[in-house]
Amino acid sequence: MDAQLTLEEVKTFATALSPWAHLASVGSDNKPDVVPVHPRWEGDVCWVMTGLSSVKARNIGHNPNVALHWQVAAVGDGIELWGSAEIVSDVDTKRRLWTNVFDYDLNAFAPGGPDNSPDTAFLAITPEKAVILHQYGAGGVQRWRA
Repeated sequence: MDAQLTLEEVKTFATALSPWAHLASVGSDNKPDVVPVHPRWEGDVCWVMTGLSSVKARNIGHNPNVALHWQVAAVGDGIELWGSAEIVSDVDTKRRLWTNVFDYDLNAFAPGGPDNSPDTAFLAITPEKAVILHQYGAGGVQRWRA
């Protein structure tokens, strides 16, 4: 089975699978870095909280291409998404994301809130393609492409 997906189906599957994903980015040394993140969707953009001085932000400044891999279910279902990331740190966006998008208390990581956390930023990831593997692919593969 190799079925086509919509982006809505990708978002629904990823959100239901796990609140945690691993973000892969590439640094200026052209070596990959992978870190756990708690992504959240707003429309067709996948958001990740980060610091402006973080390895994630430095990597995105070098190369905006990223991949996200959500934690695999016990039966082996998983999803990977590729896209392009942009660093966003303006206060208006930070306020909107702080109160309307994330499902955890961002103040635990940036106690100054959106107005007084100058090193806090977000990655806006624009999806380009995704693949869902059911039972590690043995149960079928579904693909999406922008």
